[in-house]
Amino acid sequence: MARRRITKRLMDVTVAGVLLVLLSPLMAVIALAIVLTSGRPVLFRQLRPGLHGEPFLLCKFRTMRPPAPGEQLWTTDEIRSTRVGRFLRRTSLDELPELFQVVTGRMSLVGPRPLVMDYLPRYSARHARRHEVRPGITGLAQVSGRRSLTLGQRLDLDVEYVENWSLPLDLAILVRTLAEPFRRGEIRGQSLEEIDDVGLLVPMLERVE
Repeated sequence: MARRRITKRLMDVTVAGVLLVLLSPLMAVIALAIVLTSGRPVLFRQLRPGLHGEPFLLCKFRTMRPPAPGEQLWTTDEIRSTRVGRFLRRTSLDELPELFQVVTGRMSLVGPRPLVMDYLPRYSARHARRHEVRPGITGLAQVSGRRSLTLGQRLDLDVEYVENWSLPLDLAILVRTLAEPFRRGEIRGQSLEEIDDVGLLVPMLERVE
């Protein structure tokens, strides 16, 4: 197991480092597009739980404007998304800055997506196992239905990944991730009632009522 973890880490650093060099011109273009269309900041930053639930600062390209007076943070994502932001989210290009966090060891290329800190005390014991590995830029849930899944289904897939992790599984997920932006038919809007089948969003919704 230790040898496999070292191999996974070497793969993370090597692939992320190469991608950062190759994609740096694209990242510069994306940053410029964000500044020209919606101003600064270019990056969205937020504390997220990492390995063993330890917080780290997640950075990704900003895809939404801040809430206007009267707009609720957790229920207005769609209307606050910018034109550039919708493209970045559809193609997953907003995740590119996370490659830096893969290099520094905060994240992995593949693993459960890092969700918000508010969820930590609300996970079941089984779902909390998602933090036994580093969070990933992509993961099993992201290539198994993406936004058509409920939170419970995504968490179940995260735990399935933890229980069955292997390097061949990581490689299969990475290959499937490359095809995800072109499978638009699987991506649809969901109401909060459809998504939150395990009660994780309750604390955030209570704060804005």
